Amino acid sequence: MTAPLPAAEKHAVTSRPIRILFINDTARNGGPGHTLVCLLKFLDPTRIHRTVLLPREDVVSQEVRRHNAAERLIIEPALIENLFQPWSRSMVRRDFAAPAPLRLLRAAANIARAASGLARLTRRVRLERYDLIFCNGTAATLVGGVLAAVTRIPTVWHVFYPSVPPVIRPLHRRLAAGSFVRSILCVSRAVSGQFTSCPQKVQICHDALDLQAFDATARTPCLRRELGLADNSVIFGAHGRIVRRKGFIELIRAARLVLDRLDTEQRGRCHFVVLGDTPEDMPEDHLVQCRTLARELGVEDAVHFLGFRADVVPYVAEFDVAIVPSVYPDPLPRAVMEAMALSKPVIAFDVGGIGEMVNNHEEGRLLSGSPPDISGMAEACLDYFHAPELRLRHGHAARSRVTRDFEARSHARLLQAQLLDLAQTRHP
Repeated sequence: MTAPLPAAEKHAVTSRPIRILFINDTARNGGPGHTLVCLLKFLDPTRIHRTVLLPREDVVSQEVRRHNAAERLIIEPALIENLFQPWSRSMVRRDFAAPAPLRLLRAAANIARAASGLARLTRRVRLERYDLIFCNGTAATLVGGVLAAVTRIPTVWHVFYPSVPPVIRPLHRRLAAGSFVRSILCVSRAVSGQFTSCPQKVQICHDALDLQAFDATARTPCLRRELGLADNSVIFGAHGRIVRRKGFIELIRAARLVLDRLDTEQRGRCHFVVLGDTPEDMPEDHLVQCRTLARELGVEDAVHFLGFRADVVPYVAEFDVAIVPSVYPDPLPRAVMEAMALSKPVIAFDVGGIGEMVNNHEEGRLLSGSPPDISGMAEACLDYFHAPELRLRHGHAARSRVTRDFEARSHARLLQAQLLDLAQTRHP
């Protein structure tokens, strides 16, 4: 006798695919967009009709199309990425220095545009009869929370931010507690503490990676060749956005301490590599500040800033050790998972959700982050520099951990089941 299907399974075989609107509040390159695309491409399109809403064309829209990760892509410019952005384009660094009257005018115009866009989006959501709204990002949760309250469509918040600005906390708290925000998926325990008013809605749902995309054997390594480094060089690498809270200042200071402890021959083999740049929508070019500090500390020959690379795999594959030096409660940085997937031990400060990914002395080294233990980071680098067998052992353990706990296909299957169940709450 066949067992009865669960509600979500029964709906899937007797009706149309569930229609879900996925709202991502930024279009640029970064963890949130990559995380969403990684989920979307493994959802079953016969079960879930995927509509993605973005503020503009950029990296995320390109990735959605490249992976055929949505049945429909909607560009809504009224989904404002920065309050002070110009009307006709995205924010660039010089806009932060615009005269105050111009910035106020832009802010007023953007508030009006956002209000009209929200009204337009509300009409669209009602007309297109979505079963569920999935909100990916800080602004997306606010937009989705309002849509949930107005349209009464069940809504999911996918939370990877450690907090929201004080000015919007009351609204954020009220929307989170609203009856139509049905589930709050927090990427780590570190971000779940902001939902004390509705803990029953919170689930810890770690992000995941497409491990096939992080197969080092499928790419030709290029880092040593590009920098002209010998095969016996030991490379400590970091990758990501170059912004102050990501801790690259601390990495440079740790590099100075490491080099001071090595002899001349060892210093020639020890290198620190940083992949990434400072996004144009940040007020200060932190990459310039990091380069300046490296020169001031006399480590510019050993600390290499390569800038942005669209494909980091051929570079990270040649790291001997990965460093993720974030100094704020980084929710669940993809840089950790990506390095571990490429069999690299990780050195990091134990902040945010990093400790939920790395077991200390098994897959890497975790150091005190309050205040950042720069000398401890240097000691960890020295330990790995002198012990290649330790690098290999921790690297293999790191790959095994990601394979077991952070694999995108199994993650998508579990999340898909939740989304299908939540969608039934509109049509019980």
